[in-house]
Amino acid sequence: MTSESIKQLLTAAFGPEVLEIIDNSAAHAGHAGARSGGGHYHVTIVAEAFEGKSMVQRHQLVYSALGDMMKQQIHALGINALSPSEETQGTSK
Repeated sequence: MTSESIKQLLTAAFGPEVLEIIDNSAAHAGHAGARSGGGHYHVTIVAEAFEGKSMVQRHQLVYSALGDMMKQQIHALGINALSPSEETQGTSK
């Protein structure tokens, strides 16, 4: 299952404090990417590795961790990557 593979790869790469994966693939049935086997996912991840990194750098880290999955199994990926300090600030408001 792709969601489980995403979880395993991101956990191994970042040891996240929070990791949520939402599979939106069913909502995109019939879409060109879905027909070729790629799913639509949204990931929320909180990890120390994102501290001091720009949004682009964080996305690059996630893409790198997912490697070849980005070529076929994943057609679209929404990413909400936060450092622990950002996640803490967000919950205290």
